[in-house]
Amino acid sequence: MSIIRYSIILIFFVMFHNQAISEEINKIGKFKDWETIVIKNESDFVCFAQSKPVLQSPKKNPRESRLFVSFRPNEKIFDEISITAGYEFNKKNSITAKSGKNKYKFDIAQENFAWMADSKQEKKMIKIMKKGSRIMITGYNQEGSQTIDHYSLLGFTKAYGAAKKNCS
Repeated sequence: MSIIRYSIILIFFVMFHNQAISEEINKIGKFKDWETIVIKNESDFVCFAQSKPVLQSPKKNPRESRLFVSFRPNEKIFDEISITAGYEFNKKNSITAKSGKNKYKFDIAQENFAWMADSKQEKKMIKIMKKGSRIMITGYNQEGSQTIDHYSLLGFTKAYGAAKKNCS
C-alpha cells in the first residue's frame, strides 16, 4: 500500500474516530504521553506509536498535530517518522525536529504530512527520542507563518517498542 493511502487512513482515524473502522483499529496501549495503535485489513497492517503536542505555538490556533513512528512490514518499511501539523505545509520553508543540540530535517512534504527521506537519519532521531524528554517540530503553513509543536517523549520508548513488536 502506498504512503498516501496509509496517510489517509491515519488522518481519518485521528480526525474522526469513525466507529465503522474501529473494528480494524487496535489500541495496543497508552504509555504516558504516547500510544501504540495497529491498523489491520484483509491483507496488510501498519503499527505505529503516536503522540499529540503538549504545547503549540501560536496558542491562538489549536491544530490537530501528531508525531508518528510507523512500521509497515509488508512494504519492508520500519522506523518511519512522520508528522502532521494540522495544515498543508509550505514547500518553501524547511520542516525540522529539534531535541537538545540535535536537529533533523523532514525532506518530503505532501499535503498535511511530512517524512524524512533518509532512514539513517530516522534511526538517529529515534535514538535521540529514546533518551530525550522533549522534541520540537517547526513547520510553516501556506501563508508562511511558523508553527512549533512541543512533544513530550515520556512513554516514547515503550510505545515504540510495542509498535515494533506488533509489526515484527
